[in-house]
Amino acid sequence: MTTTTPSPPAPSRASGPALQADGVTKRFAGVTALSDVSFEVAPGSIHALVGENGAGKSTLIKVLTGVHQPDDGRLLFQGRETHFTRAADAQDAGISTVYQEVNLVPLLSVARNIYLGREPRTRLGLIDVKRMNREAERITTDLGIRVDVAEDLGTLGLGIQQMIALARAVTIDARVIIMDEPTSSLEMREVETLFTVARRLRDGGAGIVFVSHRLDELWQLCDAVTILRDGRVVHTGQMADLDRRGLISHMLGRDIDDVAAHGSTSFSGSGIGETNATPALDREPVLSVRGLDAAATLHDIDFEVRPGEVVGLAGLLGSGRSETVKAVYGALGTTGGDVRVSGRPVKRNSIRAALGSGVALLSEDRKAEGIIPELSVRDNIVLAVMGRVSRFGVISDKKVDEIVDTLIARLRIKVSSSRQLVSQLSGGNQQKVLIARWLCTEPKVFLLDEPTRGIDVGAKREVQSLIDELAGRGLGVVLISSESEELVEGSDRIVVLRDGSVSEQLSGDDVTNSRLLAALVGAPTPATETGTETETETGTDTETGTDTDTEGGAA
Repeated sequence: MTTTTPSPPAPSRASGPALQADGVTKRFAGVTALSDVSFEVAPGSIHALVGENGAGKSTLIKVLTGVHQPDDGRLLFQGRETHFTRAADAQDAGISTVYQEVNLVPLLSVARNIYLGREPRTRLGLIDVKRMNREAERITTDLGIRVDVAEDLGTLGLGIQQMIALARAVTIDARVIIMDEPTSSLEMREVETLFTVARRLRDGGAGIVFVSHRLDELWQLCDAVTILRDGRVVHTGQMADLDRRGLISHMLGRDIDDVAAHGSTSFSGSGIGETNATPALDREPVLSVRGLDAAATLHDIDFEVRPGEVVGLAGLLGSGRSETVKAVYGALGTTGGDVRVSGRPVKRNSIRAALGSGVALLSEDRKAEGIIPELSVRDNIVLAVMGRVSRFGVISDKKVDEIVDTLIARLRIKVSSSRQLVSQLSGGNQQKVLIARWLCTEPKVFLLDEPTRGIDVGAKREVQSLIDELAGRGLGVVLISSESEELVEGSDRIVVLRDGSVSEQLSGDDVTNSRLLAALVGAPTPATETGTETETETGTDTETGTDTDTEGGAA
């Protein structure tokens, strides 16, 4: 996929906000999700919508797109008050939404997806395939996307699929485009292409609402920002007038000096001037990995984790980070090597053996490999310990409730009740449910693959604090993160992977942002280090995409 530089579409002549919510309130079963929210996006601008999970972002988007109707307040589209009774009404009016999970049809061609439901027809009423492909080719080229429009969408990467969703928005002449976490699973080059397309749409007069948990992206792309907290607007203004600490302060409702003093993560080593506390090196490893091999992916992987230690795994695209923890867990077939927990060998290629030895894995894809959305919070938590809470096949509700209630309180999971569907929770609370599930198994080793990906700043801080707590209780923790700042502040040591092999290990004074980035790209060690890392202010995201088709992130 390459980009081109054709002329942008003609700008819109609309005056005033393209889309506006005026004093909108929305309630669900007595709970106020939005309270007197006013929000607007101007034509020819990109407006960030920011807030913690549960702040009201998703509810506001659903109100704007006709999924929900406001209980109070009004919506105005291109200056006129409007009432959308269903999502199709909003789309017909010119509002298009691009979601984190692409809602197109993978078995149909790119062109068919672009024109889905609006395919050009011949005089006989048949789909005019030649005309459809020709028009789809013109649109994708104009947007700087080079792709075979006759190819099935499902054969393409997630990044190009997101771009096709944007191309579809162009064909329906969308004047407002809502982008809900569109970059969360994209590679760096795909993010750059997506931003290029978004800017071209903005320059053509479209108003764009952009939602992302990657805070650095907001300054790269957005003109204005609105911050929600607890269903209310707490800040609206120009993006350039707000720095990272101010943004986090508004999101969390915390004093800006507190954010500055304690950094933007909640690891115990994240305060300015602090260092990572290293566990006693004379303790026997709780996890020992020697010579681990997997066909075409892993080669002679060696590392150790001691009780109370957090070991970070870092690497760029295709480095093998996620494959490494899956191999340790028995979920990825290995051809050689040795895995030991507390000195005892663990049968390779067996999840049952790994679980029985005290190894737990939190997968990076909580939706595909984690939560079961049709089940309650309660059932999701105890899923891994059904044998402990049942006798002769009969489940003890008393035992289940004791375990679930304890973990909900301990992890501060926000639920109306333990029987609430897990799919109704925010992303951060879903992640806590999965952590609770594996804590039920009383693990000795916890493998965490992108534990804070796709969750808001407040939830990130809670998960980071929990990781510290788990290590403090003596667990061995392996941490994978796409954010170098999170790895540096959260890890006692960092194992750097390249092309499926261990290329370097960082410990002590070498655990810094600049040293990690140098190790990732194979550059010489920086000549000097200057006390506190300057990246703490803005963060450094080494995100470069997915390890193979199923693994994500970089660093």
